[in-house]
Amino acid sequence: MKQKYYLALTILFLLSVSANAQFKNYNVKAGIQYNQLMPFSEFDASTSFLGRAFLGFEINETISFEIGGGYGKYKTNDNLNAHSNTDPDHYVKTDIMPIDARLKIAPFTSENWNPYIYVGAGVMKYSVKEVPSSVNIPDYNKMEDGWTGIIPAGIGTEIKLSKNVILDLNLGATYSFTDLLNNFVITDFKDGYGQLGIGLSFVSGDDCNTDIDKDGLTKCREEQIGTDPEIADTDGDGCKDGDEVNIYKTNPLNKDTDGDTLIDCDEINRYNTNPLSKDTDSDKLMDNEEVNNYMTLPTDSDTDDDGLIDGDEVLTYKTNPKMVDTDLGSIGDGVEVGRGTDPLNANDDLPPAPPKEEVKIGTVIVLEGINFASGSSEISPGSETILETALSSMKNNPAIVVEISGHTDSRGTRARNMTLSKDRAESVKSWLVSNGIESSRIETEGYGPDKPIDTNDTDEGRLRNRRIEFKRIR
Repeated sequence: MKQKYYLALTILFLLSVSANAQFKNYNVKAGIQYNQLMPFSEFDASTSFLGRAFLGFEINETISFEIGGGYGKYKTNDNLNAHSNTDPDHYVKTDIMPIDARLKIAPFTSENWNPYIYVGAGVMKYSVKEVPSSVNIPDYNKMEDGWTGIIPAGIGTEIKLSKNVILDLNLGATYSFTDLLNNFVITDFKDGYGQLGIGLSFVSGDDCNTDIDKDGLTKCREEQIGTDPEIADTDGDGCKDGDEVNIYKTNPLNKDTDGDTLIDCDEINRYNTNPLSKDTDSDKLMDNEEVNNYMTLPTDSDTDDDGLIDGDEVLTYKTNPKMVDTDLGSIGDGVEVGRGTDPLNANDDLPPAPPKEEVKIGTVIVLEGINFASGSSEISPGSETILETALSSMKNNPAIVVEISGHTDSRGTRARNMTLSKDRAESVKSWLVSNGIESSRIETEGYGPDKPIDTNDTDEGRLRNRRIEFKRIR
């Protein structure tokens, strides 16, 4: 009864500990276990048990040290009077109280479970309490009492039940250096037992300065900010919480800090824009509009270098921010705005543009400003001005036959880019045919990324490589 009383007090104490359970980065781990035993001896095994309490200390993220002790019953059946009608009880019952130290090795871990192996050494007090009274063997009724060394070993896993509690399941065996646990010696066979255990562990409060999720922020700092100390990227934007707080100054609780619909980490690593500013280049267009709608450079306020910022071209002058001379006259958009002429009307360019020579066979003309929806062959609004110019040239030169070719940058698979470039060339042909040009005068080809005119390592280079070309072939 005293042992059960002490065990109950231990359980109440452990349940009163307020702590955050975790598999790694803890100070002290305390727990209780119940083990169903399978005795190994000269006699048959009978129902046995062992209750155990322990304290654990982390050495590093893989190895921990544990000390524990317990109380249990070691019960065997001697089978020496199996046919007796006067004494049906043939059990040997022994109290055992093991004390051991163990090394636990846990090379793997996940958020909710932690497999491990263990090996240890210790001592055990054993005291035989009952033997069959009818057995007449010299010294058999002398009930042994003493200490012995033990070696426990086994495997197990920890399973997180909640933030405060860990379930422990284990399977192992304990070897002793005595043959007297069953009070009987036949051969030099040391007694021992196998064990199947279940227990609960409670972890002491982890150090305020630990970094559980390895994101560069301590536990207390994350609690102060409001981020999850067990998740390295709380808002799921692709950047660790510590990098957002210490380097980028973005909000680790909001994947789009500046509200421009571009994810913070995409702005940092993909677009090179400022995740703290909706308009990185201060051109009056939001970064996401430049990336997704106008295909201009969000890091360059004047994508076409015509002297007008992209926002003024789109919002005020209605010019193409990717073309120096929207109306294909003789004067760039910026100069026309400065002179007061219409950058959308080539007829009022000053001075008048000289007469254009007839396009020679083999001449290639890059039609800058024909845009498509991302990953699509659908012509984007705003491309009509360039298409009208091509239409006028075809109508003014009714004898020429042209090849329309589509080109892409190197991003994506080659097969996809070859198909996309061909489809875009077909879209331009369809537009011209729908506006009166004979289909027989136009051939199409898609070259995908095979004929770049600039590098694919920069946004500017990729922008130039995504193009439509006209070439006179007859």
